[in-house]
Amino acid sequence: MQIIAGVDEVGRGSLMGPVFAAAVILDKKINKKLLKDSKTLSKNEREKIAKYIKQNSTWSLGKASVKEIEKLNILNATLLAMKRAILKLKKKPKLILVDGNKTPEIKNYNLKSVVKGDKKIPSISAASIIAKVSRDKLVKNLSKKFNKYYWETNCGYGTKKHLFAIKKHGITIHHRKTFAPISKLK
Repeated sequence: MQIIAGVDEVGRGSLMGPVFAAAVILDKKINKKLLKDSKTLSKNEREKIAKYIKQNSTWSLGKASVKEIEKLNILNATLLAMKRAILKLKKKPKLILVDGNKTPEIKNYNLKSVVKGDKKIPSISAASIIAKVSRDKLVKNLSKKFNKYYWETNCGYGTKKHLFAIKKHGITIHHRKTFAPISKLK
């Protein structure tokens, strides 16, 4: 049987924190009906399904830091996070399906991009869920120290409350200084 991995990322549009990617090879026995795009699931559903995926799959995470995002740009940092996730898999897949229209470059790997793959391909949906739950956990932990920014509810995205907090309190070491509107504050 051909081993297929799905890959997706989360956090590209956030104003803070690393971008995360997950790579998932589903076990044959997994219930694929549970696997949906992470954005269509509630927080509780995502967390339960992420646990189920982790117990019934081969999976890995990759991330790119704020410094890497600022140095490389968000697209290249996202591809780097994906590459890291793929290379950390314990099994080498014959085919890697990546959500979106770009794939990371990795020698001796067969990668294919799938636009809206998180809605179409169960292994990509699984990767979107793992990546989202993992990044949300990190952001929630960071929000305990930086509670004035409401990251526990906005995950670092540019909500009115977050933008107001940036104007009032300034930026943190976790903010992406090259991202508008933060770059316009300089």
